[in-house]
Amino acid sequence: MRTDLETDWEIPPTPAGPTGRLERFMGPGKSPAESVVEGVGGAVCALLLAAGIWSSDALRDWSAPQIVIVALAGLDLIGGILTNATNAAKRWYHRADPRARRGRLVFVSAHLGHLAAMGLLVLDGDWTWLLGNAGLLLAGAVVVEFAPLELRRPVAMAVWTAAVVVNLFWLTVPDALLWFAPLFFLKLLVCHLVPEAPLRRRTAADERVPVDDGPDRAAAGRGPADD
Repeated sequence: MRTDLETDWEIPPTPAGPTGRLERFMGPGKSPAESVVEGVGGAVCALLLAAGIWSSDALRDWSAPQIVIVALAGLDLIGGILTNATNAAKRWYHRADPRARRGRLVFVSAHLGHLAAMGLLVLDGDWTWLLGNAGLLLAGAVVVEFAPLELRRPVAMAVWTAAVVVNLFWLTVPDALLWFAPLFFLKLLVCHLVPEAPLRRRTAADERVPVDDGPDRAAAGRGPADD
């Protein structure tokens, strides 16, 4: 076991009202470094995505509402991937709370709205694409969420790969939208549903007591309680 690393499952208190709700949605206790990576990384990825779409012929065929939907979807997926990968989000969404599992599944299910907007409004009523991806999302979420804890990461990667392959060969979209399915399923099935230890590096001046990663971590309020 590496002695220079430790897990930190302690969730800092959050204020009441809208500010607290936003912190809990994003993950309480986000470090400044995590915020920088989210901001800079998200901006770079968004610019690259915008440049790719701009260089295609899609903009000539899309209406203004369709462009808005695509832009919002791209920003949401890029931001969601980075946010859900932070220690702060892992601590919150995989905390020792019986409501955490329900919250994760509700979060995933809410993204059926993304599929409806893309399938019905951007892809002009492509019900095959919409229902196919809705089935992949819901089935994949159940498989990942109820997989044994020690297998959840590889199971999530297998389900993500399957969803991407299905989209590439059977649920096809215009080239300008090929990014949607990989980013969509990456955000939800891998970044959001996979529980990963929120690691921090121990420094010489660190006087914190090491967190116990033993079998009582759930009872102590540390780590997933529904595994």
